[in-house]
Amino acid sequence: MIPAPAIVLANGLFQAPNGKAAHGLVRGSERFRVMAVVDPLCAGQDAGMVLDGQIRDIPIVASLAEAIQQSPYSPEYCVVGIATHGGRFTAELLDALREAAQTGLSIVNGLHDYASDDPVIAAAVQAHGTTVTDVRKPKPKHELHFWTGAIHQVRAPRIAVLGMDCAIGKRTTTRLLTQALQRAGIKAEMIYTGQTGWMQGARYGFVLDSVVNDYVSGELEHAIVTCDREAAPDLMLIEGQSSLRNPSGPCGAEFLLSAAAHGVILQHAPGREFFDGFEQQGLRIPAIEDEMALIAFYGARTLAVTLQGKGLQAIDLIQAQRELQARLNIPIIRPLEEGVDALVPVVRAFMAE
Repeated sequence: MIPAPAIVLANGLFQAPNGKAAHGLVRGSERFRVMAVVDPLCAGQDAGMVLDGQIRDIPIVASLAEAIQQSPYSPEYCVVGIATHGGRFTAELLDALREAAQTGLSIVNGLHDYASDDPVIAAAVQAHGTTVTDVRKPKPKHELHFWTGAIHQVRAPRIAVLGMDCAIGKRTTTRLLTQALQRAGIKAEMIYTGQTGWMQGARYGFVLDSVVNDYVSGELEHAIVTCDREAAPDLMLIEGQSSLRNPSGPCGAEFLLSAAAHGVILQHAPGREFFDGFEQQGLRIPAIEDEMALIAFYGARTLAVTLQGKGLQAIDLIQAQRELQARLNIPIIRPLEEGVDALVPVVRAFMAE
């Protein structure tokens, strides 16, 4: 896959959790080569420096026109890099997509609203011979799969990267660990379950939250069976969604039951007390020991815990890491700060079981 040059729309949200698709694309993608990020609130800076302090030579600019003008390669795509409330288009975002389509860029959109339904975008795409990819647009029902039990014939073991909550770094950890295993000579494949995983170039998976519930388990099984048959990996890492107990969208049992993942990497944010978006209601995230017990009840084992440090100073995150290490007696890793290479022997031991 040759990455196609693309401009990413962040629309004032690059520094917010809502910009997580843009964050993933800036960190790396085999599908798109990011030429620029559009966000007037932090224009003039390097996107990598704003994101995590690493220079990536991806400028943040104030407008789409500026992005096109400054790009060293002619951009082919305009990618929506934000998650809006309810996955709906804002007026500002729709105007930006119309401008991109009228400029001759193909559109890639991961929101629940479909860019292909907008008549202005549709007319511009037809006039330029470009494309619209609505990543969350589901396949026709006759192309979807029910769960069959074929998962139990899959040779490669599976590890699910689950989270204590949503928007906590599950996809990033999954991707980093997949890459670390590949560098170590383990033939690992990532099974994506969200739109950003597809945008970053993962080959196998589906967008879980755009599939009718009856077919979720079957589509998950089908992605894993297809990966096993075509790629014959040594191991699969499954990107988790939401969390087992976030009441706004509980998810995770599918990975442990329908995908028969017997190992879990559990992503945790020690600086977060309440479920994301439910701070005013006081909906507390359960103790990590309780979540590990629930995972065990489903027949899987927590192999390690990975930490997201949002809301904590570096020294406080390290202290939380040490405390959890003493309490849980399993590896506790800070993926963005120290990488995930320390998890490679953990995975090797799991594979040898």
